[in-house]
Amino acid sequence: MKYANNQVSDLKIAYIGGGSRGWAWTFMTDLSMDDSLSGTICLYDIDEAAAKNNEIIGNKLTNREDTTGKWNYVTATSLEEALTGCDFAVISILPGTFDEMDSDVHLPERLGIYQSVGDTAGPGGMIRALRTIPMFVTIAEAVKKYSPDAWVINYTNPMSLCVKTLYHVFPQIKAFGCCHEVFGTQKVLKGICEETFGLENVDRRDINVNVLGINHFTWFDQASYKGIDLFPVYRDYIDAHYEEGYNEPDKNWANNSFECAHRVKFDLFRRYGLIAAAGDRHLAEFMPGSDYLKDPETVKSWKFGLTTVAWRKDDLKNRLAKSHRLAGGEEEIELKASGEEGILLIKALCGLEKTVSNVNIPNSFLQVPNLPADAVVETNALFSRDSIKPVVAGSIPENVLELIEPHVANHQRILEAALTYDRSLVYEAFLNDPLVKDRAGEEEIKKLADDMIENTLAYLPQGWK
Repeated sequence: MKYANNQVSDLKIAYIGGGSRGWAWTFMTDLSMDDSLSGTICLYDIDEAAAKNNEIIGNKLTNREDTTGKWNYVTATSLEEALTGCDFAVISILPGTFDEMDSDVHLPERLGIYQSVGDTAGPGGMIRALRTIPMFVTIAEAVKKYSPDAWVINYTNPMSLCVKTLYHVFPQIKAFGCCHEVFGTQKVLKGICEETFGLENVDRRDINVNVLGINHFTWFDQASYKGIDLFPVYRDYIDAHYEEGYNEPDKNWANNSFECAHRVKFDLFRRYGLIAAAGDRHLAEFMPGSDYLKDPETVKSWKFGLTTVAWRKDDLKNRLAKSHRLAGGEEEIELKASGEEGILLIKALCGLEKTVSNVNIPNSFLQVPNLPADAVVETNALFSRDSIKPVVAGSIPENVLELIEPHVANHQRILEAALTYDRSLVYEAFLNDPLVKDRAGEEEIKKLADDMIENTLAYLPQGWK
C-alpha cells in the first residue's frame, strides 16, 4: 500500500467468488465512486469464465470518465494467485447451486416446515452450512499460507458459521463478517422518526444503536437520534400501526418477497421489549415454527414473503443476461451508492478515517458476556488503522437469551458435524432447531435430514458418502 494526500494506492484485494452476478457489481460500483482508494482487484472463482466477465465489466467501469475510483481488474486462476500479497480478501460465494438450495428450502415443506430464506437458520441453513464449511476450511488454509496478515471480509451465508470456521482453522486470522440487516432497521427508525417529528432527510447513520445478538437475529437495546430516546417513539408507533406495519417509501411487501411490513419486528418488540434488527424474513426463521412460519397463510398475515428458489432461478437468468450486456457494452452500470459499508471499513482499516459499524466476529472480548467466548456474535466495533476493537454491548436479557441460545448451540453442533461427518450431530441440531422442533416426529425429522444430506452430497466431502 502507498499513502499520499489522504489516498491509498497500490492496494491488492482478492475477491473470492469474483464471478458473482450481483454483489460483485455493487462492490465495484462503490469502489468506482470513491477516489481515495485504488489498486488491483484479483477475481477468483471456480467459474473462471464468470470471473473473466467481471474483469471486463470492472475495467469498463474504470475506463469511464464519470468514475473516480480507478482499479485494475484481473482474473486469478487459483487461490494462491489471488491471495498472495493481498491486503484484503473479500469472500462472497454461492455454496453449491440453486438446485441444492431448492432442496434446502422446499424439502422441509413436506413436514409443514416453511422457510422464508433458508440460508442461515432452520434445516436449510444447517444443510447449506454442511457444504459451505469445507469450502471455508480451504479458504482459511489458503489465507494462512499465502496472506496471513490480510484482512478477510466475509459476506457469505450462513454468516456466523462461515466466520466461526475461518477462526477454527486459523485462530490468528483477521476476519470479520459484514451484514446490512442492521442498516435496514436503522432505516425503519429513521422513517418513523421523520414521520413522528416532521423531519426530512435524517441520515441513517445518525440513528445511534447498541447492537447485540447473532447474525440475522440481532437486537437493539438502545436507540437514539440526537439525544431523543427512540424506544418510546417506536412503542407509540407500534401501538398506532400494529396491524398495517411500516411501509418503506417505494417498497411493497406484497409485490416483492424480499420486502416486509415489519410486523414481525413490531410483535417481537411487544413480546420481548427489544428492537429486533433484521428483516422479518430472517427473524421469523429463528422463532418457533408455530409463530410466524406456521403456513403460507400465516406468513401472509404477518406481511412478509416466502422467497422461493424458483424465483431465485428466474432472477439468476435475468442477471446472467445483464452480465453479458454489461460485458458487451450494451448496458452500463448505474453509478449509485449502495448504502453498504464495506468500502468505508476498508478505508478505516487503511487508516484514512475511523468508524463504528456492526460486525460479526468471535465473542473473544466477551462483547456479549452471557454468550460463550467462542460464539460468533454481532455487535458494534471501532474500525481504525489495521485495528478492529469490538464494543462491549452488554448482556442480552434472559427472555431474548433463551431465543438465541439454541442457535448458538447448533452452530457448534453443525461445525463439528461438518468437520467429522457425524450425522448424529445433524439430527441433534435439527431436533433442537425452534423452526423444526415439535413440527413432526423424531424419526420423520431424522429422515428429512438424511434426504436433505443426500440431495447435497455432490458438494460434501467423501466422508459423508
